[in-house]
Amino acid sequence: MGRVVLTGQTALLTGAAKRIGRAIALALSEEGAKIILHYNRSVDEAGSLAAELRRKGGEAWTIQAALDDQPAVEDLWRRSRELAAGATISILVNNASVFPSDSLESVDFEELERSLSINTAAPLQLSRLFAARDRPGCIVNLLDSRLGGYMKAHISYSLSKRMLFSLTRMMALEFAPRVRVNAVAPGMIVPPEGQSREDLQRLVERAPLGRWGEAEDVARAVLFLLCNDYLTGQVIYADGGAFLRENLYG
Repeated sequence: MGRVVLTGQTALLTGAAKRIGRAIALALSEEGAKIILHYNRSVDEAGSLAAELRRKGGEAWTIQAALDDQPAVEDLWRRSRELAAGATISILVNNASVFPSDSLESVDFEELERSLSINTAAPLQLSRLFAARDRPGCIVNLLDSRLGGYMKAHISYSLSKRMLFSLTRMMALEFAPRVRVNAVAPGMIVPPEGQSREDLQRLVERAPLGRWGEAEDVARAVLFLLCNDYLTGQVIYADGGAFLRENLYG
């Protein structure tokens, strides 16, 4: 018991092609894990990342799936097991998500359903299939450090991530002791698509550490949760301490 060695283990990582997902893939591969890189539309980025990992001596495969379709999610799991070629998938990282802008007044129910499908239902579905293997393993979900506050410009996203936060703890209880379930809640790491760090510089003041983080900071938090086998039901806030503004006693 103690530190888990990732060498030779196989990981399924959703939303792996870009941004935080890419950093997690690189970190896992550097620790010796074999990576199944899920993507939806980012086919070129996923292929480029897989090639980079192989050049560095790692093993990687790409797999496409739309996570807002339940049969497609089930098929993703089936095809991932085939790609693993008999090896057990012992790591699941639920990173993929959508980040629509909507308010309580403007929220569209189709968009809400899509957010819940991708950000909540797909991780739950994959996690249940993962746990049904009846073998040891670890799941890490990606949340958001602002869940303790009111994200009034992103209602669908906020609701979906709050549900995933609750599911993380529920699954930690239900899947124990064989499967551990934890989460990382990033903060100011990667700006939303179409925005730069300069656009959001004012938000840096929310973080006691007074600076932006890097995708690699999130990746290291994921590795920590994967490698410490006495942790389950935990959430690491990778946000420079910003969550304390709204969760001092939470």
